[in-house]
Amino acid sequence: MPAEVVHTAAPRIESTFKAREVEGILDLHFYRPIGFRLAGLFAQLKMTPATVSLLAGTFGVIAGHLYFYRNLGINIAGMVLHVCANALDNADGQLARLTRQESRKGRIIDSVADHLGFASVYIHLTLRCALAGASPAIWLLALGAAISHAFQGAAADYYRTAFLYFADGRRTEIDSSSVLRSDYRKLSWGQRAWDKLLLALYLNFTLQQEMLAPRLKKLRETASAVFHGRIPGWLEQRYRDAACHMLKWWRLLMTNTRMLVLFLVLFLGQPVYYFWFELIPLNVLFVYLIVRQEKMAKSLERLLVMQRRSA
Repeated sequence: MPAEVVHTAAPRIESTFKAREVEGILDLHFYRPIGFRLAGLFAQLKMTPATVSLLAGTFGVIAGHLYFYRNLGINIAGMVLHVCANALDNADGQLARLTRQESRKGRIIDSVADHLGFASVYIHLTLRCALAGASPAIWLLALGAAISHAFQGAAADYYRTAFLYFADGRRTEIDSSSVLRSDYRKLSWGQRAWDKLLLALYLNFTLQQEMLAPRLKKLRETASAVFHGRIPGWLEQRYRDAACHMLKWWRLLMTNTRMLVLFLVLFLGQPVYYFWFELIPLNVLFVYLIVRQEKMAKSLERLLVMQRRSA
């Protein structure tokens, strides 16, 4: 009987993944199994994915505050809350896919909650360093690290979504700034101020992604014009072959890596190292991956242009 339960549960867990290729090792073996169980519980409680996202954001903000204190015990409590926040952040998406409640608004709230959590981390770590006697330059260092984090996370999310769009049969949509801008203009501040604010934040996030990856944006637009949203098998395989090996490097720019390094520097009692880690090794990797991915997108876009001319 237990073997049968495992056999039938596995496909259900798989159905809540984005795709195995874009999931990290910690996600597959730790966060996703926990998130799946939480998603099942939240579904029974009739909770929405947005509510779970806000709960994750709350845990993340509190965790960031606990990193302010120069006390390892309090910091460890913050780490536990941070892990809980990440588990809930996984669970909200899994709940959305499990209950078929995926929506743009849900993605926006999830993104805002993530940003609030890490904003709390940066603010409280900076205050901790400043009150411990660090140079006023710590504020510039932290600001540079936070901006780097925002760009790296935006690009990593964009390229992972692009992989799902081009190389995964479920065909996850990529949001376009032109469509978002049109939808934004239709909303009224007087009647739907909250929705308009959320969409403004998401529009800014999408504009960042398109600015960082103009060739990928062009590739998507060309593919849409040529194939009308139906990606042929040969292009799926081409994109998969070209992009798959880079996904493991993009995963280093996501939450799990940052959390592990953050926990390490807190145990060492040197939180300033976290800012330097963000600014130097992660930015070097970020620039390298952007260059590689944009070259790949340019090559595929040229191929599609030739396909359109010969059609």
